[in-house]
Amino acid sequence: MLITLLIIAAIAIGIYIFLQSAPFGHAPSNARLERIKKSPNYKDGVFQNLSLTPVMADDASYVDMIRKQFSGDSAREPEKPIPGIKRDLSVIVSENPVITWFGHSTYLIQTGGKNILIDPVFSMSTSPVQFVGNKKYQGTEIYSPADFPLIDYLILSHDHYDHLDYQTTLDMKSKVRSYYMPLGVGSHLEAWGIDTTKLTELDWWQETNLGDGYKLVCLPARHFSGRSVTDRGKTLWASYLLITPTHKIYIGGDSGYDTHFKQIANKYGPVDIAFLESGQYNAYWPYIHMMPEETVQASKDLQAKVLLPVHWGKYTLALHPWDEPINRLTREAAKQQVTVTTPMIGEPVVLDSILPASKWWLMEMK
Repeated sequence: MLITLLIIAAIAIGIYIFLQSAPFGHAPSNARLERIKKSPNYKDGVFQNLSLTPVMADDASYVDMIRKQFSGDSAREPEKPIPGIKRDLSVIVSENPVITWFGHSTYLIQTGGKNILIDPVFSMSTSPVQFVGNKKYQGTEIYSPADFPLIDYLILSHDHYDHLDYQTTLDMKSKVRSYYMPLGVGSHLEAWGIDTTKLTELDWWQETNLGDGYKLVCLPARHFSGRSVTDRGKTLWASYLLITPTHKIYIGGDSGYDTHFKQIANKYGPVDIAFLESGQYNAYWPYIHMMPEETVQASKDLQAKVLLPVHWGKYTLALHPWDEPINRLTREAAKQQVTVTTPMIGEPVVLDSILPASKWWLMEMK
């Protein structure tokens, strides 16, 4: 009995020490925590969504999920490398806003001489340790942090591993002039050695002036946060509206469908382009990620001129076939007469002029 207790204690201590390692980040504390407690979105020790949002559906079967997770379904990953275009990101191809997608939810917005990077993740796996978790698809590794020019604004939507990556943060540290993120997320970056004077943490509906006629508005999303087993909801999650002198760009982050999309349009008017998640969904977690058809509806709620679907095409984080999200979304968009742009990785999108719309995942993957 004594030996068994010692083994259990040793395992518990080992797990505790492991959870203190750098990639897990750090929970908000001190002045940051005091500010969080004053947020109207923080109740009972955690941040809350606008609507009741259980992470899992009532009828979710964990046994079935685990069985499907290890089923070896080959359709969940592409059989061939993802096609992409490697180009010099320091060369601006237009005076209009230029957008470059790098797979999943990482993209670069270049406008008015400014470089704005969203949720950069370039590691092999979206995991605190790289030998665990699904690896990124072949072909999606053509860009790395070394390929980027200086970043004026790096915007983070929340602290999940597929949106906030420890190694990528360190690799890009010398290139980033300022960071913008929801309340509490700065605790991770501060723990990783990022200069706190570069960090701006925002609550929902809070606006910050970026200068030169640029404004960033932090907005609601329907999701959750956490990097460990004990910190769910301790930091905020968000979407954003980037207002430039010429355009309004909606940065969706991760979100289930809800009323906030219409609320945002009612307050700020139509947007020129909406980046909205389409992928990693399942009927077992219907409130925290949108089904592709809901993504199309969300773009209509936002009165978006163009929809650019993200959160797919790089990592397998759910149970559906890897290309199911984009197939379902483009079919629904055609029915709803919604304009969708579907660039390859590295292919430039130029607002008001160049909107790539080839079905490369069908043509190139045969």
